[in-house]
Amino acid sequence: MATNATAASWARHVSAALWFTRSIPCRRSNTCAIFCDVKQVLQVRLLPTPEQASALLATLHTCNTAANWVSERANAQQIFGKFRMQKAYYRELRSEFGLAAQPAILVIRKVAAAYARDRTRRHRWRRDSAQAYDVRCLSLRFVASGASSSATASIWTVRGRLTGIRVLGEQARGDQLRGITFGESDLIHRRGVWLLALTREVEAVTCRPPADFLGVDMGVVNIATTSDGVRYSGSRLNRYRRRQVRLRQRLQTKGTRSARRLLKRRNRKERRFATDVNHVISKSIVAEAERTGRGIAVEQLAGIRERVRLRKPQRAALHQWAFHQLGRFLGYKAAGAGVVLVEVDPAFTSQTCRTCRYVSSRNRRSQAVFMCGGCGFVGHADHNAAGNIADRGIARWGEVMRPHAAPTLAAS
Repeated sequence: MATNATAASWARHVSAALWFTRSIPCRRSNTCAIFCDVKQVLQVRLLPTPEQASALLATLHTCNTAANWVSERANAQQIFGKFRMQKAYYRELRSEFGLAAQPAILVIRKVAAAYARDRTRRHRWRRDSAQAYDVRCLSLRFVASGASSSATASIWTVRGRLTGIRVLGEQARGDQLRGITFGESDLIHRRGVWLLALTREVEAVTCRPPADFLGVDMGVVNIATTSDGVRYSGSRLNRYRRRQVRLRQRLQTKGTRSARRLLKRRNRKERRFATDVNHVISKSIVAEAERTGRGIAVEQLAGIRERVRLRKPQRAALHQWAFHQLGRFLGYKAAGAGVVLVEVDPAFTSQTCRTCRYVSSRNRRSQAVFMCGGCGFVGHADHNAAGNIADRGIARWGEVMRPHAAPTLAAS
């Protein structure tokens, strides 16, 4: 009993410090392992025939109309929660819209999830919004052809089950999808293109306790700086975004329909560009930590937009900064590689001298220059901050691994 209580206490402390992990202690020493579970989304493109595309589109229209129907009644009657909605609307939903059993459950689940996030307003969906599927409504079939392979999808629609829908993409030609059990997936229709976002559970990876930590300081001028002194400059991304701002201003001034269409395309292109940059940076950081056997320490950045007071030009740069996305990329890549990632308190990391621990706002002489008023240490400000984050990562990990006494059991 005491051993189980100790394990539960240890797991609570671990879950407070680690991202994207499920912790299972092997014993009460520093040799225990952490098993990291990760959900990965693989996006593939579908090539349906015109008849198949018509059935898929009709399915999206029906499911989203049904979701709006449930949402209207749930909001009016204040019935929230998946099970309460299911009890109140399931039978009528099936008879009203002709949905099969599982698609009706998935529609209710979508509405319940929306109201779990926000109950202050009525939620609505476009007719072509994405629709969730699970293994009972969607499956993939692989056909080997020599050295390569192809894949087809079988999908439930309101016009019956469609089979033989071609799947396009590198994932379909390789072994990435073969032999994998998928969870809930989304059917997406975007500008005439059909996509499947397939969610799968990545096999548990054993994360060994690190001997040291690689600190990562995130910023606008330098997107990321590590405690090793490696800086990932944001100058190229910031130049690109400034150019996009000028283009947006010109398009917004025109205000024509074609200008609005172009504006949407430019916004999507800018997001893809920033996403690619974050993927490259996070992959490089995780690879270095894995190579050197270290964990990764990052600062807790939740609420930074509310905490930081900046001038107007700096505020614009801060709100364009996809730091949360970079943090998520670091999290799932680290978990997939078996690298421990911890969050630390970011307070005063940019004002603290890593050498003597002297804290002063005057230590930060400029964006790039750090000069300690206590010991005279001079260095790059972001590198110094990353070093402080690494040190706090070591301390945070020590708190996680410290043995905790089992609670005493009351005598029966």
